[in-house]
Amino acid sequence: MSSMDPKALRSRVENISTIPTIPSVLKQLSTIIENPKISLNEISHFVSQDPALTTKILQMVNSALYGFPGRISSVNHAVMLLGLNVVKGLLLSVSVFEIMHKAMIGLREHSIGVAIASKVLARKKGLKEPEEVFVAGLLHDVGKVILTLSWPEEYDKTVRDAEASGIAIFDAERRHFSETHAAVAGWLAEKWHFPAKLCECIANHHRPQTSSLAPLETSIVHMADVLVKARGLGYSGDRLVPDVNPKAWETLGLSEEDLREILKELEDSVEQTEEEYKA
Repeated sequence: MSSMDPKALRSRVENISTIPTIPSVLKQLSTIIENPKISLNEISHFVSQDPALTTKILQMVNSALYGFPGRISSVNHAVMLLGLNVVKGLLLSVSVFEIMHKAMIGLREHSIGVAIASKVLARKKGLKEPEEVFVAGLLHDVGKVILTLSWPEEYDKTVRDAEASGIAIFDAERRHFSETHAAVAGWLAEKWHFPAKLCECIANHHRPQTSSLAPLETSIVHMADVLVKARGLGYSGDRLVPDVNPKAWETLGLSEEDLREILKELEDSVEQTEEEYKA
C-alpha cells in the first residue's frame, strides 16, 4: 500500500478490541479504561482478579524504577498512592511490554529508559506530578506496538525502509501510513481518558514545539527520548539520534552539569531495573 487514509487508520486504531492480534488482557483493559466513570475500586478489582497482572504491577511499583522499593503490598495501596492516571498507564505498559518485546526487540528497554529519564527531568524541573510524565515516557512509543499488531507486514516494511534509507522511523511511518506512531499513541491516550496534558506529551514527543497545554512536560519526554537514544539504551526502530528541538531545549534550560547528573541517574536506574526484570 502507499500511504493510508488517516481516517481509516484512526478508526482501526481506536477500535483496538476488534484487532484480532491484540492480546485479550489488553482488550479487556482497554474496555475498562475507556469507561470515563471508572473508579479506583473497579480498577483494583480488575487487577486483583488477574494474579499475573497483580504480580507485574506490584513488581513495577516496588522496583527502583518507581521509587517505592518494597513498600507497596497490595494493588489497592498502589492505586491509592499513585492515583488513577498513573495506575492506568502502568497497567497498559505492563500489558504492552510483553508484546513490545515481540514487536521490536529492544523497544521495552527503550521505553523504560525514557520513562526513567522523563521522571528525573520532571523532578529536576520541580514538577508536582513527575509520575504522570513518567507514564508519558513509558507509553510514548506504544503506537509502534499497535501499528505492528494491526499491520504486521506493512510495519515490518516500514522499519526496513527506515534502515535502508537512513531515515527516522517516524518519517518512514509517514511514508507508509500517512501518520506516525506518536499520533497513534495520542489517539489511544485520548480514548483511554488520560488527562489532556498527558495525551499531548505522548502525541507530540517528536514535535514538542506544537504543544500548547503542556510544553514543559512534552519537552521533557522529547528530551528523554533523545538522551536514551544517544546512550544507545534499547532499540526504537532506527539508530539515528535526533537533534533536540531548539524550542524544547530553550523551554528546559538545562546546563551541562544537569545533563551529566540526569545521565548518571538514568544509568544507575536502568541497571537496577534490568536486574529486577531478570529476577
